[in-house]
Amino acid sequence: MTTETTVLTPQQVFDRMTSHGDVLLHALDAHAARQPDKLLLHYGDENLDLSYADFAARTRRMASLLMSQGVTAGDHVSVHSQNALITALSMFAIWRLGAVFAPINYNLRGGFLSYQVNDTAPKAIIADGPGVALINDLRADMPGFILIGPGGDVETYEADAPLSEAPPLGPDDTAAIIYTSGTTGPAKGVRLGHRWINQYCYTSRDINTAEDVVHCDLPLYHVGGAFNLFGRAVWTGCTTGLWDRFSASEYWARIAKVGASATTLLDVMIPHIMSQPESDNDAANTLNKVHIQPYTQRHQIFARRFGIDFITVGFGQTESGSVFSGVIDEFPDGQGTPEALWKGHDKATYRTRVAALGRPVFDGRTGLPKGIMGAPVKFFEAAAMDETDTPVQAGEVGQLCLRPRFPEMILQGYLNKPEATLKVLKNCWFHTGDAVRCIDAERNLFVFIDRMGGYFRVRGENVSSFEVESVILNIEGVRACAAVPIPAAIGEEDDIAVWIEAEPGTTLSLEQITAHTEAEMPRYMRPRHIRFIDALPITPTAKVEKYKLREQILNELKEVDTAK
Repeated sequence: MTTETTVLTPQQVFDRMTSHGDVLLHALDAHAARQPDKLLLHYGDENLDLSYADFAARTRRMASLLMSQGVTAGDHVSVHSQNALITALSMFAIWRLGAVFAPINYNLRGGFLSYQVNDTAPKAIIADGPGVALINDLRADMPGFILIGPGGDVETYEADAPLSEAPPLGPDDTAAIIYTSGTTGPAKGVRLGHRWINQYCYTSRDINTAEDVVHCDLPLYHVGGAFNLFGRAVWTGCTTGLWDRFSASEYWARIAKVGASATTLLDVMIPHIMSQPESDNDAANTLNKVHIQPYTQRHQIFARRFGIDFITVGFGQTESGSVFSGVIDEFPDGQGTPEALWKGHDKATYRTRVAALGRPVFDGRTGLPKGIMGAPVKFFEAAAMDETDTPVQAGEVGQLCLRPRFPEMILQGYLNKPEATLKVLKNCWFHTGDAVRCIDAERNLFVFIDRMGGYFRVRGENVSSFEVESVILNIEGVRACAAVPIPAAIGEEDDIAVWIEAEPGTTLSLEQITAHTEAEMPRYMRPRHIRFIDALPITPTAKVEKYKLREQILNELKEVDTAK
């Protein structure tokens, strides 16, 4: 019989993952029956506490309202809310009817917002007050739907009518549609099944216990906040501290408020936390397990100051879920978190569970390769491929391609885009569009190199060059433009630089471009650098030589820094 100290086979890990079912809603109801009075979440923005029983009851009342408005199994229901509690409740209420949770990035506006609603074609949209106002302003450009929220067609979120028996849900039923940026066309809605959610949060929740408390301040319109933080906590039966957005100045007060022991930090958040005034008591907090995405080489400085024992790294996408993982033991010869504040598995048990899943453990005191992702999780085969889908040699750069070992582990497809689905699944491999390198002979450890497509990562959001360029090309007098990523001024993600070529005889101003981008783009998508150029450099086949533009602005910015 396999013990916890033995590295489990893929089949054993899969069996352990599915032993308690594949549907997150079922986990919620099981905990609500078994531990009804346990605190499920503290919603910090309203200082509101909800037990498992309270939360489950509110999702049933919300589901009753949706049912009264004609929502049935398979219908798409969108959620547009800056209020994280509304989104969290909506997600489970939608699943109670067998419907599909389709959250909207509340930063979208104009054509980006109307495109997503038109593409999703929801039966209903649940929104908070600002969301209702924004959607009503664009409603003439959208299909018919029921708008639920203050000032909408239905102003309440809940109904008193009893909920009829919920339809059965299985691993292959569609659970969510999450939008991700497209590099050569509009954003794509990724159809995800219920087992995908199970797979995505399993590696994280396997090292948590019901004693842990999860801190969540990531938006719930992305998989990280909705599933890997809040969903993981519900599955584990622990408590979540939920906030609408990140705050560096209030960060540690929030951790203390709920006694959080686990969370996820985007790399760009860390400099803001580190910039807060230092204290002799910085390490006297409950946080002992932090996932950082993307990996930052400043992890040791952060961990030592705040007493973080374990930092996890990895690689994941909306389409593939969590497919790589590694653990950095920041205090291999001791413990950073005070014993009296420790929650969850003790360090020895934690290491044993990590080893059972075949996750590599790195010594945080030693240098790690830039872009370290760890090893593939047991659910996937992984390879770095060339353009013919042939594996490259260890040490060479290739596109990361993945092949699931079990059903329903990756996307079910792109909504309304069958050609894109076929392309990304060519030759029975899922093509991530990311360049990686395998750094060991056993082909087990991988590092992230760069993005192969025309998209970049800005403030935790994926932004495509197509989306940026399409907005700017709508400005009268713009003949051509090119959007290029450059290293961010803060963090290890990207800033956006744009070069604009005007129509002959036309004069464009920086103020004109800026006003248009502020009106049409969410803040994270707006270019940090705007440059005008007489003619974009192109190849003989008329492709823009973006590498030349990137080199040009990097040299320019370097000269500015040198002159300071």
